Amino acid sequence: MRTDTRNYMQPYQRIYRVVCQIPPGRVATYGQIAAICGLGTARTVGYAMAALLEDDVPWQRVINAQGRVSARVGGEEDKEQRKYLMDEGVVFDRLGRVDFRIFGWEGPDMDWLERNGCFPAVSPRTRGK
Repeated sequence: MRTDTRNYMQPYQRIYRVVCQIPPGRVATYGQIAAICGLGTARTVGYAMAALLEDDVPWQRVINAQGRVSARVGGEEDKEQRKYLMDEGVVFDRLGRVDFRIFGWEGPDMDWLERNGCFPAVSPRTRGK
């Protein structure tokens, strides 16, 4: 009998578990993570990333739907996040955007999704096609 982990895992921990699946050199959107978790909205994921206390969650791999590093308090993008992504090989265009067709993450495989009580989500690579 499969246990549905959605009822037992705290929402932010669920988000962090999904974010940990994003490989180096790939990015996901806040909305994509929310859809996979089945929790709230992109804003919920943003709050979870802002509240992160653990060093082992690759928070830098979550960006906004425009392919940009989101503005922080004061309105400027997080230069540290951009640097971490560039160190992983992610390339930004002259307007500060990531090409999801190249760097977008497809999401966890179906086995992982089922084991973790998550859902498939539209990849930012295929959005708008």
